Amino acid sequence: MNPATAGNSIRMLATDLDGTLLRSDGTVSDRTRAALRAADDAGLLIAFVTGRPPRWLDEVIETTGHLGVAVGANGAVLYDLARELVLRAHFLQPPALAELARDLRAAFPDVQFAAEYGHGFAAEPGYVHDWQINPRADRQGRPIPPPVVGELTEILAQPAVKLLAKDRGADADDFLTLAGDVIGERASVTHSSSFGLLEIGAPGVTKASGLADLAGSHGISAAQIVAVGDMPNDVPMLVWAGTSYAVANAHPAAVAAAGAVLGSNDEDAVAVLIESLLAG
Repeated sequence: MNPATAGNSIRMLATDLDGTLLRSDGTVSDRTRAALRAADDAGLLIAFVTGRPPRWLDEVIETTGHLGVAVGANGAVLYDLARELVLRAHFLQPPALAELARDLRAAFPDVQFAAEYGHGFAAEPGYVHDWQINPRADRQGRPIPPPVVGELTEILAQPAVKLLAKDRGADADDFLTLAGDVIGERASVTHSSSFGLLEIGAPGVTKASGLADLAGSHGISAAQIVAVGDMPNDVPMLVWAGTSYAVANAHPAAVAAAGAVLGSNDEDAVAVLIESLLAG
């Protein structure tokens, strides 16, 4: 049954990736792949709404087979997965990046910065990576340049879709609250980590704004969207969507924002949800 013709009139499923659609080991189950294919066949638009930049979406394409449009970098990038093409992007400009970094470092002396450009990444020498920053190549086999290491003035000299601020010893939630007071309305700030790593984007840019942009281009209203997430960066999307769920392993902020709670990501919660939507 097509969900658009069923009583719920749902036309889009918006799902986060890490911790939500993906299992804890980063894999996608056979059940989830089958559910995504069935949803696509039924006319349900699937949107991956993620903090990941475009270069980290190729592996998801390979494991899920999904070739639609993703909302990446917490709403800053609208990315065509099939064509590997950035359709729209919202940037923080160098003067704003420099000002934010200056004020955050004054408030948090141990903070280290990195810049996410969308198709590239740069970081200060003291910014310690917690995972591989770049895949070695894109889906066409073309090498992806390694991340740049440079001084703050160098890495913030070009527009960025995200400024990353890391204080490894800080509590993630406390760091977010305190940094939000410093940043004010000059930028959007969130986190999706278990440690002190903030993701800072252009003012007003969130997963909700990026999803609204995508939905609007398809003539889909918030009431026709089901959203699923697990972390604070999902909260705006979960609040905005007409129907929203947190997975059982979600951060308390996501649980509070969602309308209901599903099973965990390791229990294929998104696949179970899709199956229930298609069953009508």
